[in-house]
Amino acid sequence: MQKILVLGDSISAAYGMSLEQGWVAQLADELQAQYPQFTVINASISGETTSGGLRRLPALLKEHNPSVVIIELGGNDGLRGFPLQTLQSNLSALVTMAQASGARVIVLPMEIPPNYGARYTSRFRESFSAVTAETGSVLGPFLLDGVAANPQLVQPDGLHPTVEAQPIIMANVLPTINQLLAEL
Repeated sequence: MQKILVLGDSISAAYGMSLEQGWVAQLADELQAQYPQFTVINASISGETTSGGLRRLPALLKEHNPSVVIIELGGNDGLRGFPLQTLQSNLSALVTMAQASGARVIVLPMEIPPNYGARYTSRFRESFSAVTAETGSVLGPFLLDGVAANPQLVQPDGLHPTVEAQPIIMANVLPTINQLLAEL
């Protein structure tokens, strides 16, 4: 059995709902028919940063030996105003570590609210494409496309997607994952 490891934050950890309702569980169900040889492991934790991911990834790679690693981290780094050089360096280290274990890597970019200023938000956004270009990993889509700007699909905290948003998130990510799995 080959494994897809999702290393993410609250967006992938199904914050505010059961794990079974989240996009990662829906992805596992969706892939079961087309790629029964793959199982999806959700190693996401609410509040996770790229630094936290770096601390946890070695043990996760050793335990699961995934064929694919999906990195959905960075949002909390941005929301906390962490230096962008640290974000980019950590993302690059995460990708490199996963690739060194033999996994193919998809990086899911995140966006942060515009109140952080145009310079920071644009450089934050560019960090994800810079890392994937530098490492040869796959840049996925913004997983909250069609969700983040729709108040009916966001929980009252203004940040986390609702249960109703989960199929949209899964549909945003699925083509990239399907394309990568078809190449394996």
